[in-house]
Amino acid sequence: MIKLNYISRLLSGENVDWKRLGEVVEYSATRVDATELDATSFVGVDNLVANKGGRVNASYLPNTERITAYEPGDILLGNIRPYLKKVWRATNAGGCSGDVLAVRIRAGFKALLDSAFLYYLLSADEFFAFNMQHAKGAKMPRGDKAEILNYSIPIPCPSNPKKSLEIQGEIVRILDAFTELTAELTAELTAELTARKKQYNYYRDQLLRFDDGDVEWKPLGELAENLDSQRKPITSGLRDPGSIPYYGASGIVDYVKDYIFDGDYLLVSEDGANLLARSTPIAFSVSGKCWVNNHAHVLKFDSYAERRYLEYYLNSIDLTPYVSGAAQPKLNKRNLESITVPNPSPDEKIRIVSILDKVDALTSSLTEGLPREIELRQRQYEHYRDLLLSFPKPDEVGA
Repeated sequence: MIKLNYISRLLSGENVDWKRLGEVVEYSATRVDATELDATSFVGVDNLVANKGGRVNASYLPNTERITAYEPGDILLGNIRPYLKKVWRATNAGGCSGDVLAVRIRAGFKALLDSAFLYYLLSADEFFAFNMQHAKGAKMPRGDKAEILNYSIPIPCPSNPKKSLEIQGEIVRILDAFTELTAELTAELTAELTARKKQYNYYRDQLLRFDDGDVEWKPLGELAENLDSQRKPITSGLRDPGSIPYYGASGIVDYVKDYIFDGDYLLVSEDGANLLARSTPIAFSVSGKCWVNNHAHVLKFDSYAERRYLEYYLNSIDLTPYVSGAAQPKLNKRNLESITVPNPSPDEKIRIVSILDKVDALTSSLTEGLPREIELRQRQYEHYRDLLLSFPKPDEVGA
């Protein structure tokens, strides 16, 4: 098999022994006084980062007196919701909660198994898939501690510990380099994306800033036709599946068979935490046939420029003064229509929208392209990681 060529060269004819995880590791049975820990030495499932992202300092400390101790080199696994892929190789001593498993190499195998190599084996998607396969619970699946120990891992050159550690060390060296490179590229791409978004927001805010007396200000209700009375919410169980988008407060939530609107509209979030968090735009344009539930206001305008201008403006301002409710923020129809909007001439709106459309198109291409590039880099890393951990199993050797 092609994927085994590099591994074959590393092995140089030596064999691979597949061991049940429980033969070579054990769960930490030692305890530590929780009062001796701080944010840098306590690990709970909350401060283990998902998708093999390592860990961050704890935001809370446990009240219990004695908790599981971990040592440098132990592999810490988040045991709740294994699909989140929370794993970290400890670089210091500390203590962990009951939702975290401290996996430690048994004394008799420390001369044969590199903990960094073990970390990469337990970071592989194959391990997390195995873990999920045996997890217990539906809403909050938990890894089965006993079944985890039945997972098989490869030990190259088991009869030659020195050679075995050399092979493991070479694989770790390459994967460490890939990890560092991937992290650097991801950081660069993320910084670029952040900078472009800031640049876009700057241009948008500059174009939508008007001094007192420069333009007439009008309530939104005088600039748009409100079609909220035509909305019809349908519970998920009663929706007929189709190809027409069914919109809610933050965008498409389903596709249905029929429609109640056909044209160009501006939808504005009526309720939901996003009204304050603003993680996604609260105003967004839709075109063509669609169905809208009662979680988004429906506004109609006389022209494209009018609609886009208001879309840009609403997404640029703080709506907190118009939002009611704490537990469930809501922007009701009355408050929406009371928002005062600068109303420059039609020609000026066309000019502003033309510029912002161009900037938005550039930003959108970056917003779509950079995350995709980050994802591709991560996939590339995972491909090489899996390649370097693809040791031949008995059935492959005999094939």
